[in-house]
Amino acid sequence: MRVVSISVNGLRQAVENGFFDWVAGQNADVICVQDHRVRAYEVEDEPALRPDGYEAYFIDGEHNEDGGVGIYTRHFPKAIMYGFAHESADREGRFIQADFERASVGCVLAPCALGDPSRQAHKDEFLQAFQVHLQKTLRKRRQFIFCGNFQTAHLVTDASPRYHKMEVSGFLPNERAWMDEVFDTMGYIDAFREVNRQGGQFTWWPEWAEGWRKQAGWRTDYQMLTPGLRNTVQGGFIDVDTRFSDHAPIVMDYAIPME
Repeated sequence: MRVVSISVNGLRQAVENGFFDWVAGQNADVICVQDHRVRAYEVEDEPALRPDGYEAYFIDGEHNEDGGVGIYTRHFPKAIMYGFAHESADREGRFIQADFERASVGCVLAPCALGDPSRQAHKDEFLQAFQVHLQKTLRKRRQFIFCGNFQTAHLVTDASPRYHKMEVSGFLPNERAWMDEVFDTMGYIDAFREVNRQGGQFTWWPEWAEGWRKQAGWRTDYQMLTPGLRNTVQGGFIDVDTRFSDHAPIVMDYAIPME
């Protein structure tokens, strides 16, 4: 099972920049898309917004200019869940989940507060609510993969040194403590770190300009696994050569049959 997670910074722009050409070469089973900025009905109505060979399940938010998540899949899911029963997050289109035979895949987009301190409380509220959801998930009999842009770097190895002493949203002590709680206390698995412990493995670069991939970056995009999936991780990588978004996609392979 190959799962891709990518924050596209606007689906239409990403498609124009070659997103679907890239998808055609990945042989992915499931592609989780965050920050698509289109209406769900547009994805249903316009074939140009769906890669060949994939079904599309999308949710949008009340403000179309920021947010929305979706899942492309080559396999029909057993069920789709829109939202996770948290009013503001569901209204803003921040979560969708597809249940397959052997595992469920969720797609998540946390609010961004970088450059806008007035939104930090909203982001913190979302993280707290999603942590409750993650705790409830551990009590279920199914296994889960949560793919998302959490707008937060976890460890110092996940952020360029220029940010280590800066008080900026995305690397605040309480945000990093949230990651500690999820991975260290609750036992979720950071799938990428199962196969790559090196520093400088970034997925987002704040300055999207000429030579931007050489600029200081963060790893804000994750595939979080319930503990029972740890031994299924076969490999993965961050494709820093893509140019269709200011985020790079995470591609992970799991020993999980789709049928």
